[in-house]
Amino acid sequence: MNQPATARRIRSFVRREGRLTSGQQRALDELWPRFGLAADGAPLDLDATFGRHACRVLEIGFGNGESLATMAAAAPATDFIGIEVHRPGVGHLLMRIDALALDNVRVFCADAVEVLERRIPDASLDRLQVFFPDPWHKKRHHKRRLIQPDIVALFARKLAAGGVLHLATDWENYAEHMLDVLRQAPAFANRATDGDYCARPDYRPLTKFETRGQRLGHGVWDLLFTRR
Repeated sequence: MNQPATARRIRSFVRREGRLTSGQQRALDELWPRFGLAADGAPLDLDATFGRHACRVLEIGFGNGESLATMAAAAPATDFIGIEVHRPGVGHLLMRIDALALDNVRVFCADAVEVLERRIPDASLDRLQVFFPDPWHKKRHHKRRLIQPDIVALFARKLAAGGVLHLATDWENYAEHMLDVLRQAPAFANRATDGDYCARPDYRPLTKFETRGQRLGHGVWDLLFTRR
């Protein structure tokens, strides 16, 4: 159901798009017809989309797509869906898909909440991941954070029973906020066995930003919750 124009809703992004390089534009022109997915339309038949039945992972806000491409290359038997609103990042991921000859990645360039509501079937995902979302670190902006109870409830609908919600942030306050929201979500159970947070799983690549932060003593918090 469409919300009234006056209603305020959380969006999965802030539009701060940079300039496209010639390579990114060429990738969008040439590769989008093969790997891109439209944000409008009925829920996808994911088996038809990928041409097979497989484990399905969806990532919201993949940035420049380097880590998503790395994960897809390391797990060819798994299908990956990436959502990113910034076209330069989408173009860069398409370039990496081409360079690595990947056929297990499909891409949306749209708001993630709208994509989830319209295009992703319920109970169709085995993992849903959000890595380093905008922390909106000023207290007056916390209401703009993506991880909120209604969004987590939407995530729960899209995950199959036993599926995993994986969140990661380098802002401790946001990690605490995420943990509080997920603790109150009846559809999820914490996978952590020692404390509230989990060690970084091997499948999540270290980013250059994260490696640099570790050298400076900055923390990173991974939250993994199972869909009951």
